[in-house]
Amino acid sequence: MSHDSKHKRRSFSDEFKRDAVNLIVNQGYSFRAAADAVGVGVGSLRLWHRQFAPQPEPAGDDASLAELKAENQRLRRELRQAEMEREILKKATAYFAKESR
Repeated sequence: MSHDSKHKRRSFSDEFKRDAVNLIVNQGYSFRAAADAVGVGVGSLRLWHRQFAPQPEPAGDDASLAELKAENQRLRRELRQAEMEREILKKATAYFAKESR
């Protein structure tokens, strides 16, 4: 029996994914605890979180210093992620352009 036939890829409904993300967003679970609770990998749960978690509201004019610092930290993290993804896409584009010649 081949390795591929032993492990069938599982698929989950959007409702299941939203419920799993809800454990993190509304119930205060860590990614690891939520993943263990629903029987999925942390990587899958992080992907679902990016897809289904509500976007945080921007800090308003009356935001506290702590709220502004938290938003700044979140935005810096998102910027680093976007920059990393852009670099990967640039490298992939260059690779495929080179391959098509």
